[in-house]
Amino acid sequence: MDNEFEKLSTKECYNKLNSSSSGLSSSDVEQRIRQYGKNEVVEKKENAVLKFLKKFWAPVPWMLEITAIITFFIGKDLDTYIILSLLIFNSFISFFQESRASDAVEMLRSRITVKTRVLRNGSWEQIISTELVPGDVVHVRMGDVVPADVKIERGKVEVDQSALTGESNPVRRGENGEIFSGSIVKKGEATGLVVATGAKTLFGHTAELVSSAKSESHLEKLILSIVKYLAVIDVILVLGLVVFSFIYNVPLIDAIPFSLVVLIASIPVALPATFTIATAYGAIDLSKKGALVTRLNAVEDAASMDSICFDKTGTLTKNELTVQEPVLFESSREDITRYAMLASDESSLDSIDLAIINFGKSAGVNMEGYRITDFTPFEPATKRTQAKVETPDGMITVTKGAPQVLAAMCPGIKVDEVMEKARELSLRGYRTIAVAVNDGTTWKFSGLIPMHDPPRDDSKELIGKLRDMGIVPRMITGDSTPIAEEIAKEVGIGQNVSRVSDVISGKTKVDDCNAFAEVFPEDKFSIVKILQKEGHITGMTGDGVNDAPALKQAEVGIAVASATDVAKASASIVLTHEGLTDIVSAVEDGRKIFQRMLTYTLNKIIKTVQVAIFLTTSFFIFRFFVTTPFDIILLLFANDFVTMSIATDNVRFSKNPEKWNVRSLVGSSFSLAMFIVVESFAILIIGMRLGLNNNQIHTFIFDMLVFSGQFTVYMVRERGRFWNSRPSKWLLSATVADLIFISLISWLGILVTAIPLRNILLVLALTFLSMAIIDLGKNYIFRHYGI
Repeated sequence: MDNEFEKLSTKECYNKLNSSSSGLSSSDVEQRIRQYGKNEVVEKKENAVLKFLKKFWAPVPWMLEITAIITFFIGKDLDTYIILSLLIFNSFISFFQESRASDAVEMLRSRITVKTRVLRNGSWEQIISTELVPGDVVHVRMGDVVPADVKIERGKVEVDQSALTGESNPVRRGENGEIFSGSIVKKGEATGLVVATGAKTLFGHTAELVSSAKSESHLEKLILSIVKYLAVIDVILVLGLVVFSFIYNVPLIDAIPFSLVVLIASIPVALPATFTIATAYGAIDLSKKGALVTRLNAVEDAASMDSICFDKTGTLTKNELTVQEPVLFESSREDITRYAMLASDESSLDSIDLAIINFGKSAGVNMEGYRITDFTPFEPATKRTQAKVETPDGMITVTKGAPQVLAAMCPGIKVDEVMEKARELSLRGYRTIAVAVNDGTTWKFSGLIPMHDPPRDDSKELIGKLRDMGIVPRMITGDSTPIAEEIAKEVGIGQNVSRVSDVISGKTKVDDCNAFAEVFPEDKFSIVKILQKEGHITGMTGDGVNDAPALKQAEVGIAVASATDVAKASASIVLTHEGLTDIVSAVEDGRKIFQRMLTYTLNKIIKTVQVAIFLTTSFFIFRFFVTTPFDIILLLFANDFVTMSIATDNVRFSKNPEKWNVRSLVGSSFSLAMFIVVESFAILIIGMRLGLNNNQIHTFIFDMLVFSGQFTVYMVRERGRFWNSRPSKWLLSATVADLIFISLISWLGILVTAIPLRNILLVLALTFLSMAIIDLGKNYIFRHYGI
């Protein structure tokens, strides 16, 4: 993000904004609010009514809507009402069960709305930060959330901006330095000039990225692809039916309803609702494991995820400095640790000081008899802290700070030698602090204390598990390349660390990168988009505001337990347990859901092909319609909506990312359907031999279509024999209830023409036997098509 004020002095910023150190007047503020707007991020909310109406604008609704219009014009009122009911049912299911993370910008607004001290009309007052304008003079102190981007005029502060930039260490800013909206003042206080507000701040720029980020719906693409294939089959068969009717003088009034039968049978009416229920069921299961799903599609996307990006700080690492083994020059290990502790102030809550003090305590360094009489905090000008200490042997002065500064203070120490050692440590990913002591005569260089933000205990194990599952992990960090290389090596990600600019320019291929260093918030967003452009289903993990745009853009955005509210609102999955192992559970559950949806989709395509081809060709051969349009609509309820219970089925997850291959789906389904078409003709011929009249044949064939549809589910849900795994109790119960219900209405003549119970049982036995025979060869077909 370009910052026009970064290289200007505070005085130049005052001139550029036509302001002064005495602040603005009320009239100035009113004029600037009109010019710049309020210090807030404007959220673009989607109208709920429009959002609901959009549910009627998709491939499946289109087919239902066209069918409803045709049935209405040919006078099939009952059929029209049933189809419209299906259409509305699907839309309500999608509207109410889909949970979307649309409140990210609202979280940003609530985070930025804080009280702040501002100089107005020559006096200090407290106002809501949304009323700030560029040119205002504000004062911040320890504990404050910085309300806008501020150029410091006087004072010194230490701010934690890790949530914004990903930097693991607090940064120090003094005169002419800039602090950013949304960061937290950890130490000191300062007065400065507001140079940017609202969307123009670094914080607001991140909000705009969040608002513009959007992951693509792969479900809509899948459904559209399936519908295209089914539509082609329908058109061919309907055209053939029309030509046949014309040649053999079949009345058009009879041919049109039958064409509708073929059309209605091919509509995957319950497919969107089944996907929603399956993902909702998976989301409930994940919540019990510690992962809250805020966008249901992400559960299904997790199955296909083949690339995942990890933010380093606070995600792969602990976001806390840890002291490593000191490098000794003129002191012992215990002495250098003691001197560093004496030159640290625990009350400051400085991350470096706390790391050193904790290291000394864990090492058991004896501090008895040492008393600090005077302490000088870190000064940016001197780049060191200093303390005068009373010891059992007299007074000493200790200091810690920048290696080049302390080395230059110590006679007999070669600065180049110290800096070479510091560079070696830097290449290994360490930040170094030097320690020196003066016993009253001269300074002695004690040595160097390396520190780094260590990986989480579970990071390496997690990376290994994801690799075993066929997912490529990548790390993204704002830290330097050496630090990125060291962490990437420690957690097992890889050694190829690149800059985003090299990928954007084409110098480096994104697939060759294991990690990205020295990135800005918008770079994370860009990396995710580049991976998506290359065809990867991408996951992103993070914890800070700077991660929010990338979290929302990714198909699977995962916020860790310690994440900011903004990151959690932008993510599609929020972890509630410490660590990252719940990510593996999300992938496993996603792949289980994929298997359930694969079963439903295979079954639906098989049944569509079976019904369309069987009904059409049987009309060509026997010159009468073997079922009625109403029977087919009833079949939708008896099969499609009953088989929604597949969403709860017991399945095994794949060891590799799942991909929807519509050609393979249609190819394998068509092959299996041809066997079932043969079965259908065999049962039709048996029914005709039993002496049933046309109306009874309609019921006989209706039963065959329902029973074979139920048994097909059990055939395609298993890659082994159909009995190799136990179905869920809900699936089994739904099937048994459906078989009993259809048998009863067929026997009693409710909604359909009654037929003898023995005929119903005969159809049941024949369809089960056919399924068992086809099951013997189904695996060859699945292997051929890679299912």
